[in-house]
Amino acid sequence: METEKEVIERKVKNLIEQVRPYLQQDGGDIRFVEITADNVVNVELTGACGSCPYSTMTLKNGVENTIRKAIPQIKSVEAINL
Repeated sequence: METEKEVIERKVKNLIEQVRPYLQQDGGDIRFVEITADNVVNVELTGACGSCPYSTMTLKNGVENTIRKAIPQIKSVEAINL
């Protein structure tokens, strides 16, 4: 049986897979890294997203809002490579 952390991680990964095509359209990508003990999702932005000046806005307005709306336990989504 899955733990609550495993369930949340699976949901986060599924949501990331749903937003990936939008990032890929612009030559970027996103990779799940981890969920910290205090429910912060760490991701890595690659490709065009890794160097785009708007990547923080995309991360917060797009990815973080999508994840937090579906999984209220998540506090934030942070890019570890920005």
